[in-house]
Amino acid sequence: MRNLIIIFLVPLYNIMSIYGQQDPHYTQYMYNTMSVNPAYAGSLGHTVINALGRMQWMDIPGAPRTQTLSYETPIDFSRLGLGVNIVNDKIGPSQETSLDLNLSYAIQISETGKLAMGLKLGGRLFNVDWSKSIVKHPKDRLLVPINNKILPTIGAGIYYYTSDWYIGLSTPNFLRTDHYDDNTNQGVVSEERMHFFLIGGKVFQLSDQIKLKPAFLFKGVKGAPISMDLSLNLHYNSKLITGVSWRWKDTISTLIGFQITKQIQLGYAYDLSTSNYRSYNSGTHEIMLRYELFRLGSIVSPRFF
Repeated sequence: MRNLIIIFLVPLYNIMSIYGQQDPHYTQYMYNTMSVNPAYAGSLGHTVINALGRMQWMDIPGAPRTQTLSYETPIDFSRLGLGVNIVNDKIGPSQETSLDLNLSYAIQISETGKLAMGLKLGGRLFNVDWSKSIVKHPKDRLLVPINNKILPTIGAGIYYYTSDWYIGLSTPNFLRTDHYDDNTNQGVVSEERMHFFLIGGKVFQLSDQIKLKPAFLFKGVKGAPISMDLSLNLHYNSKLITGVSWRWKDTISTLIGFQITKQIQLGYAYDLSTSNYRSYNSGTHEIMLRYELFRLGSIVSPRFF
C-alpha cells in the first residue's frame, strides 16, 4: 500500500510505525522501463516519448491516480543516454509530483551484449490537503497539512541487454526521507524507504509473424511483502500485441497494444483484483501512448523492449 494509506491509519495506530509499498505500480512496466531503471535511458538507440495514465481501484474514492511522461534519447557520438521522467501521483488528499533526470553510460562487454549503468537525480513535490478527505475528527492534531514539501531523489541502476533479452537491477531512490512527521509525539509516521527492482525479459521468434515475449518484475522494500509481476505478450506481425500479466497475491491483468504506425504505439491494460480488495472495486485501467522518433535513414530496431 502507498504512503498516504499509512497516514489514514495513524489516528488508530499512533503508538507504532507502519511501513508499506510506496512507489506506483505499472502493469505495462515492460514498455515503461526507464521509470524503474535509469540505465535504460537511450538503450533503444533513438528518441522515445512515452505517456501513461493509470486509474487504480475504480469505484473507491481517493484511490491512486498516476500519470507519467518520459523522454529518452541517446547522445550522439558517445555511449551516453539521457532521459527525463515526470510523474504525478495522487492518492486521497495527497499529491506527489516528481521530476527526474536520468543519465546512462553503456559499454560493449560481449559480441552481442551491452552493460549500461545509470544515475537518476531529481526531486518530488509533496502536498497533503486534508480538506479533500472525509475525517471523523477534523480537529485531530495529527491532521497537519503539508504544503510543497521538497523530497530529493538519488537513484541508480544497471542494465544488461542484447537484441533479444535483458535483465536489470535498480533502486529509484537511495534517500530515506520523511513524508509525514508527528512532531508532537516525536515519531515518524510515514517514511520513504529504499525500493529495489529486478526486471528481465526475452523475445522468442516463434515464426516470421509471431514473437513471444515473457517478462518479469520483482519489487522489494523493507516492511512489505515482495511484489512479483509475471507477464507474457504475443506480438503479431509487428502490428498487434496481446498479453496477460499476474501480480502475486494481488491482480491478474490483460494487455492489448496496437502499432498504429512505425512511430506510434497505443497500449491498454486492465487489472482485476484477486485479493480482498476485489469486493470493493471494479478493476484498474491503464493506457499508454508511445512515440518513437527514428533517425533519418536508420534501420528500425528489431527489439521489443
